[in-house]
Amino acid sequence: MAIKDILLPLVGEPSGAACGAIDKCVAVAGGLGARIIAIAVEEEIPIRPKVVISADIENAEAIAAERSVSDARGLLKAFGASASRLAVRNEQRLTRLALAEVASSFVGPARLVDLAMFSVKSHDSHSESVIDRLIFESGRPVLICPEEIAGGLPVIFDRVAIAWDHTAPAARAIGDALPLLEEAADVRIITATDEKSQAQLESAAALAAHLAEHEITATFEAIKIDGSSVGKVFEAYVKKNAVDLLVMGAYRHSRLNQLVWGGATRTVIGQPPCWVLMSR
Repeated sequence: MAIKDILLPLVGEPSGAACGAIDKCVAVAGGLGARIIAIAVEEEIPIRPKVVISADIENAEAIAAERSVSDARGLLKAFGASASRLAVRNEQRLTRLALAEVASSFVGPARLVDLAMFSVKSHDSHSESVIDRLIFESGRPVLICPEEIAGGLPVIFDRVAIAWDHTAPAARAIGDALPLLEEAADVRIITATDEKSQAQLESAAALAAHLAEHEITATFEAIKIDGSSVGKVFEAYVKKNAVDLLVMGAYRHSRLNQLVWGGATRTVIGQPPCWVLMSR
């Protein structure tokens, strides 16, 4: 099944990096022939009340209630310019919400598209909260764009790595990524482990056979953890092999466990090494 429509949440400020990431996301949608729906959120930002003298006490409540909002219109303007230049079918929406409501607001719209796309800043808690909500509550895959390196990212995914651990989230991610895998020139199944077991080899071979039914030729490679973290191992592999897209299941262990102790999902979301497609 082809990807026909994509949701692109827009939050934050229209910095050069943010606008570059928007442009790259629109280009990917155009390459897929998909319609892209941008929802820009003006985030209400409380301003600390100024100190007032007693003579001005009648204005204290008005000052305390003063609010500012993020420049969502600037983000939407950048989106519109990219969509027009690249001739990509699009829809634009603008809304205004309190900061605490932003992440959950994208869940409903995401359920009505094939894919949600989101650009993340490195180690940014607000970005991570949006990704978490989409992963756990939308029922749709999320394609993550690392904002800081967006300028150097490809718009066609020729080299794809699948992080495989025989779990349900990994299987879901592969199913969601099939339209992208079918177009890739080089698909690799990678398992992070220090000792290859017979069960792992059989599982990877069975996955390769499944992909072959979709006319996807995939190779298998076990990569050593060697005292590092799985997330860092994936990052090193992506950079060494010039991987365009990493496909992986999200949160093999509980979200609370990963929040406290860390894990591959949190590492990759915190600083994606390339485009990353996640599902759960």
